[in-house]
Amino acid sequence: MAFSPQYGAYPRTSATTAAVFDAGLRAYMLRVYNWMASGLLLTGVVAFAIAHTSLINAFYPMVEGPDGLMHPQPTALAMIAVFAPLAFVLVLSMGVNKLSVSAAQGLFWAFCAAMGASLVSIFLIYTQESIARVFFITAATFAATSLYGYTTKSDLTRMGSFMIMGLFGIIIASLVNIFVHSSALQFAVSIIGVIVFTGLTAYDTQRIKSSYLQFAYADGPDGAAKRSVFDALSLYLNFINLFMLLLQLLGNRNNN
Repeated sequence: MAFSPQYGAYPRTSATTAAVFDAGLRAYMLRVYNWMASGLLLTGVVAFAIAHTSLINAFYPMVEGPDGLMHPQPTALAMIAVFAPLAFVLVLSMGVNKLSVSAAQGLFWAFCAAMGASLVSIFLIYTQESIARVFFITAATFAATSLYGYTTKSDLTRMGSFMIMGLFGIIIASLVNIFVHSSALQFAVSIIGVIVFTGLTAYDTQRIKSSYLQFAYADGPDGAAKRSVFDALSLYLNFINLFMLLLQLLGNRNNN
């Protein structure tokens, strides 16, 4: 078939195809990072707004303790807020192929808002300065690790499997520590957790890149839009968990 010069068409070469594909991959990854960053922003705004307005009384009202001092006491709403994000994650993970694009996006925003409500307590426990400092440390660590996962030529599949096993380990250890209240175990969980979620960030970034190579043309625009939300959720969860673990290690507690 001849191509008319006035339309600027030309035969597709392998170099041209590779360039178009690379541009599509960069655009997709940028979409994923934009979703993740927007979700983090919403989470931060919701947590800050609740913690610094009268809404905090609905979550953590001040109650006089046995020592005669006032302490924040979690309400039923606070407990619901803590576990609500899990429900959103399950719905998004299991229904990503059945949900419409708008439904997947709406659930993602709802999840990020619910996560913000679940993180209100950090403003009661840690100073705002240390929260901000740890956030920037987390952002720098996440960016460097994700960049490594995107650019490395090494296959991180085996490392990812090992990190997932480590994730199950820290979940079990955290549940055990609810009953034993060991500060040494909590410290070990925090250290190992930082390593695990740093590794998972690199692994998930490479996995997202590889999945684009596999599904770039098969999913279509709607499939790619939903997949970008799900991929953003994976990176978002890595960031939040890394932030919380670093906050436990590096955060300065309030004196009250």
